[in-house]
Amino acid sequence: MTLIADRPGPGAARPYRFPPVVRRTVAGGQVVAAHLPGQNLAVALLLLDVGAGQEPVGKEGLSGVLAKALEEGTAQRDAAAYALAVEGLGTALMTGLDWDSFQASVVIPVDRLSAAVELLAEAVRTPKLDPADVRRVRDDEATALRMDWANPGPRADAALRADLFGAENRWGRPMHGDPDSVAGLDVEDVTVFHSEWFLRPGTLIVAGDLDRIDLDALAAAAFAGTGGGPAERGGPLDVPLHTGRRIILVDRPGSVQSTLRLGHPSPHRAHPDHVPMTLAGTVLGGAFTSRLNHLLREVHGYTYGIRGDFASSRRFGRFAVSSGVQTAVTAPALVEAVGEITRTQASGVTEDELEVARSWRAGQLSVELQSPRAIASALTTLVVHDLPDDYHARLRESLLAADVDQVSAAAATHLHPDALTLVIEGDAAVIRDDLNAAALGDLITNPNP
Repeated sequence: MTLIADRPGPGAARPYRFPPVVRRTVAGGQVVAAHLPGQNLAVALLLLDVGAGQEPVGKEGLSGVLAKALEEGTAQRDAAAYALAVEGLGTALMTGLDWDSFQASVVIPVDRLSAAVELLAEAVRTPKLDPADVRRVRDDEATALRMDWANPGPRADAALRADLFGAENRWGRPMHGDPDSVAGLDVEDVTVFHSEWFLRPGTLIVAGDLDRIDLDALAAAAFAGTGGGPAERGGPLDVPLHTGRRIILVDRPGSVQSTLRLGHPSPHRAHPDHVPMTLAGTVLGGAFTSRLNHLLREVHGYTYGIRGDFASSRRFGRFAVSSGVQTAVTAPALVEAVGEITRTQASGVTEDELEVARSWRAGQLSVELQSPRAIASALTTLVVHDLPDDYHARLRESLLAADVDQVSAAAATHLHPDALTLVIEGDAAVIRDDLNAAALGDLITNPNP
């Protein structure tokens, strides 16, 4: 018996709606929430104004070690008892950090949310921070970084960041530190950092059915025992562009591939050109159909993939391209990549390319913002970057409304092919002459960034 059925056609697109944002001040802290009617799962996320950017220079990786140490028990319970309490609620404590913030969150059925927030606050506000536990966590993190840095990529990333932002600045060093910076941390570094930053109230982000959630009670639990005013955030950083291209060669003797990192500074996250910049980056290198991927993968066969985009934090941003190519084609791959960036900066984008980028970005947004955790993450973006409450409600329309002139103008303004730093991690003895012959910029050998 054969069953034959007609393939169903696409249905009408449903309207995209971001839930209204609720804000209030409770117990010295801020609450930012979104109402998700009928949703049985809820997310509570404690957001603190401290991230890698607040670490002292030379102590890179400090906040990451502290985040892991929060899982090692509290003043009230040892690590096993705390883990059992969390698991008994059917959830897990998740932590994360970036340049601007630290986050601790739980995803849990609404009727257990209050108990989960109490446990979350217990870990963040009153961690045990036993010296033996802190040292073990530090050593584990340093070992993990050593393993990671043995692979291609991290040294190239570090060299690019140092050249763009200055190794003397915290934002010019790796966000998670390097093996030496983490290994050099001591227990006092961790305890002092906690006392300075983790006892401030911060912001409680909640996404769930607010008809079944007592926000005031949650905030009282999240902010209990805290004090002090909000952290000084600082304004956008004025990061100067280089006056010419430069090539930094990170030697990896015997490597059969070259790891490429190209970049220059770009505006911070709240810049008014964020949407057209994002679309320009998507056309150039932010999707599989991008210009860079088509040229270097499909036309020349130099790489399995290449990606380029704008990324930004609260105070600074960067445009960067990353790829890996066979050693023999290192120089021609760089020539083609720089040429494509130059062409995009000079001539902008086409309507056909922009239509694909708009559709993909807008559709991706609608798909991504479906779960309580995704909504909580979007609320976090509002708080960290001081964006208006209706930002996400308008974002899809902003993406779809961007036209060729706007996106081409963003490319012309924010792409700087003549100020690029080109970092190549590869076999210097094999590729140095080809790089000099390509005449893309002044060559610097930097074996140990």
